[in-house]
Amino acid sequence: MTYALPRLHEEIAYVAYHFHWQREEILGLTHAERRRWVSEIARINTRVNEGG
Repeated sequence: MTYALPRLHEEIAYVAYHFHWQREEILGLTHAERRRWVSEIARINTRVNEGG
């Protein structure tokens, strides 16, 4: 099973934009770790946008 390159780029951009981490740091994460950070960022954004 391979990971879609466009999806990988999207995850890297998302984490880098919000946490200001370098590409190499993000690529050093496992797929599961990277998905976890993407989920956490989305949760934080939702909470902020809802005023909570």
